Amino acid sequence: MDNTESIWRLVDAKRGGFEALSDRVWGMPELAYTETRSCAEHTAMLREQGFRVTEKVAGIPTAVMGEAGEGGPVIAILGEYDALPGLSQEAGVAEPRPLPGPGFGHGCGHNLLGSASLLAATAVKEWLAENKLPGRVRYYGCPAEEGGAAKGFMVRDGAFKDVDVAISWHPAAFAAVQEAVSLANTRIDFSFVGRASHAAAAPHLGRSALDAVELMNVGVNYMREHMPSDARIHYAYLDAGGVAPNVVQPTAKVRYLIRARDLVELRRLIERVRKVADGAALMTETKVSSKVVSGVSNLLGNAPLERAMQNNLDRLGPPPFDDLDRARAAEFQATLTEEDIAASWRRIGLPMRKGVALCDVVVPLEVRGAPMMGSTDVGDVSWVVPTVQARGSTYAIGTPGHSWQLTAQGKLPAAHKGMVHVAKVMAGTAVDCLRDPALIEAAKADLAARTAANPYEPVLSPDVQPPLDMSVTAA
Repeated sequence: MDNTESIWRLVDAKRGGFEALSDRVWGMPELAYTETRSCAEHTAMLREQGFRVTEKVAGIPTAVMGEAGEGGPVIAILGEYDALPGLSQEAGVAEPRPLPGPGFGHGCGHNLLGSASLLAATAVKEWLAENKLPGRVRYYGCPAEEGGAAKGFMVRDGAFKDVDVAISWHPAAFAAVQEAVSLANTRIDFSFVGRASHAAAAPHLGRSALDAVELMNVGVNYMREHMPSDARIHYAYLDAGGVAPNVVQPTAKVRYLIRARDLVELRRLIERVRKVADGAALMTETKVSSKVVSGVSNLLGNAPLERAMQNNLDRLGPPPFDDLDRARAAEFQATLTEEDIAASWRRIGLPMRKGVALCDVVVPLEVRGAPMMGSTDVGDVSWVVPTVQARGSTYAIGTPGHSWQLTAQGKLPAAHKGMVHVAKVMAGTAVDCLRDPALIEAAKADLAARTAANPYEPVLSPDVQPPLDMSVTAA
């Protein structure tokens, strides 16, 4: 791996403190909008590194922003630090071994995500000072990516209005520029209210809210044949109305997650789901109300920034994993299926190579695989700011996202090496933008062309507030 460029040397000089930050956040997993300790760790590091700090960005208690530099263009580097439920796991152990406690875990690697982004921002801060150049770098500590759409609220409330370029990344099996493909989505809670009664003596007097939810689910399931093949609809019961089968359930609540390839199709699907809910209420003589919990837009790509990021990856080469890293990764790969491993190669667009446990290549920009059609609130940022993302290799090839295996690998030396490697990619891309105003102008022109026919309209209307209690409500 090439470390000759000054910005990369600055990353290496700072890496130790940020590897430790990542490990601390790994050890305090917190769910969406409850990341109090994790945010405090990032805030303390921002102050320690000399950033000007703004807390409670967009009124969100666990969102923070640090800025350094003066004048010039503004480069934002985005970080996250929320965890997931049900993914607690002892570090470094290649068998399921949950830790005592509430069962939370960093099964998506956000402990690494936030730390690498803050490391990159710190290196850019030092680079600006050393070179005495105008320009500002910002680190945005963004909570609740896992379903809470915090960046969507931050965008809607103007947190990125003066940003010229946004850069981010995500832990992955391979080192690459991330293809800008994701699903727009929204979470909506549907609450049904009926009438309680004795289920045996007077069932005719009851009106079951639980029946209404079940009928809604049946109706949506019949919709699946008649919606775009890349759309997705999921649901979860939040309140099934009680545990007594001899009582007609007077209340019930279900949370729907509706996903589509773009905002136009998402809005169509939302209306169809709402009609199904109304129909279920009509059939059961209950009443239904709904509340939007969160929503995100699909990602927009940016060709000039993607080429600049790929250039940094090509100059750096693959992460500097050693034989011990590969041996540890092979232990985790042994817990996976052949399908897991093949899917990882297929997703990145490279032919499968058996016996390869860790990334040893840089994926070319023109290679396109079968994308993982998930969702991210980075999508909303990409509609208002030219945005580019990297994939940073931090775990064994084949490791499924949101798994105990991913949690277990979050503190290994390979994870640290991968996060430092991607920090260099992001910092180098930021420096390219600061050195070359034409790159920023080309990135802005690219964004303008992509949104000309379909301007940004937030999924989140002004009356929807950040669901600060969503992790409690859904528990």
